Amino acid sequence: MGQPVVHFEIIGNDPAQLRSYYGDLFGWEFDTTGPVAGAVSEAGNYGFVMPPGDGVGIPGGVGGGPGYDGHVVFYVGVPDVEAALQKAESLGGTRRMGPEQAPGGAVVVGHFTDPEGHLIGIASAT
Repeated sequence: MGQPVVHFEIIGNDPAQLRSYYGDLFGWEFDTTGPVAGAVSEAGNYGFVMPPGDGVGIPGGVGGGPGYDGHVVFYVGVPDVEAALQKAESLGGTRRMGPEQAPGGAVVVGHFTDPEGHLIGIASAT
């Protein structure tokens, strides 16, 4: 396998309601204290969810806020977000966001749409 899926996000206008919904539905517990890029979610309104202790699953987050377009996206781990965005564009994709780094965070993210318009995220650790 090439580069793995490393994170997912659910973004909407009422992140507290979304966290309540997914928490009740799947038993997810959220940590809203971590940093997040402003292009992704309002500060303090992004809840990180980690896989259970058995290591099955990938981490994710639920956030957003008023004015954030609702979407669901998965992130593929890449060595260099800018290089991956450029390659996506050269293959017919369209850059939508990034590279963006969370304040004080160690992760850089970007979004692009593929030639059919599907939103895809990419992420790298700095």
